[in-house]
Amino acid sequence: MLNKSLWKKRIYTILSLDSHPGHIAAGFAVGVFISFTPFFGLHTPLAIAAAFIFRLNKITCITGAWVNTPITVVPILGVSYKLGRFLRGRSVNELPQQALQGGLEWHNLAKYAKSIILGSSILGFLAAIVAYFICYYLVVRFRAKDAAQAEMDKEMDEVGEELD
Repeated sequence: MLNKSLWKKRIYTILSLDSHPGHIAAGFAVGVFISFTPFFGLHTPLAIAAAFIFRLNKITCITGAWVNTPITVVPILGVSYKLGRFLRGRSVNELPQQALQGGLEWHNLAKYAKSIILGSSILGFLAAIVAYFICYYLVVRFRAKDAAQAEMDKEMDEVGEELD
C-alpha cells in the first residue's frame, strides 16, 4: 500500500526542483490548504487550477493537495465541524453519524456545510502556514548539501527571482 521507494523519489523530485525555495514551499502550502477543504474528489483539479491562477509550482501544489488522505479525512472533518460550530457561536457537539453514512457525500453533509467550511478553512490555513515553513526548511537544507543547488539558490536570492 505504501511504496517507500516511490515516496522517496517524489520527495527527492520536489526538493531538487529548479525554483526558489519560497516558490516551491508556496505551491505546497496552497495544496495543503486545498487538501483540508471538504470538496472531496475535487482536490486535484482545485490544486491544478490554483497553480495556474497563482503561477505556483504544479507538482508541489498537487502533492500538497494529497496530504489529507482517506485515513485522516474523517477526523479532520469532525474537528472542522466542531471548530466551525464554536466560531459561529453554536454549541460544540459531535458531527452526527448520519452525516457520515453512505460515504462522504455532500447531500449528507449539506446542513452542516457552514460549520465544516469555516472550520476546515481555519485548519487548512494553519496547516498551510506550517507546511510552508517545513517545506522551505527541507528544500534549503537539501540544497545546502549540494554545492550547485546552493550556488543557484544564492543567485536567486540576489536577483530576487527564478533563474532560467
